[in-house]
This record gives sequence, C-alpha cells and structure tokens, in this order.
Amino acid sequence: MAAGYQELFLEAGATFNRTITIDDITGASYNLHNFSASSQMRKSYHSANVAATFSSIITSPTYGIITISLNANESSNITPGRYVYDVKISDNTDPANNTIRILEGTIIVSPQVTR
Repeated sequence: MAAGYQELFLEAGATFNRTITIDDITGASYNLHNFSASSQMRKSYHSANVAATFSSIITSPTYGIITISLNANESSNITPGRYVYDVKISDNTDPANNTIRILEGTIIVSPQVTR
C-alpha cells in the first residue's frame, strides 16, 4: 500500500482533529483490528526535533477509521510555518513489527491572535 498525500492546515491555539479512512485496493474498508497508529510532524524530513506528536486513535477498526488530533494547548506551542507529517499503522500481532505509512504530506500552521 503506497502512502496517500494530503496537505493539512493547523490553526495554532485551536483544537485540531482530522479523520482518516483507509480502504484496500478494492475500495473495501481496511480492517484495523489489532493495529495501532502513530503520527508526528517535523520542520523537515531531516529534522531530529519533533514539532508535535499527534494523538492517533483508531476510532473504528472495522471501517478503517483513524483520528489524529492535538488539543488547543498543544497546537499553541507550535511555531507558525510549513512542516511535514506522516501517519503510520502497525499490526500489534506481527512478530516482525512491520509498520505501514498510510498518509504523508505538508502541514501549514497559521499563527494565533487571541491568547
């Protein structure tokens, strides 16, 4: 499965939630039972520093739905600008601990005015 690409927008100081739905090659929902998800954003692909780690929850394993989020306090700590992110899933029953990147892209953080 090749990772999808999507540009996201995040407003600093506001709650951020995005729902991701994964389908298989036939268009059927990807079964995420026994999977976990993770997601981070960084200033560049080569950056050692994590700008934010999203809360990554599989909200509906049967229908392949994942939600990534940051609360308002977490998003207010991100310097406005352009970042990169990805979302990965791991099969918790896989002894090899294989990980699949399902989504990647850029994320634009706009500054807040009201503090």
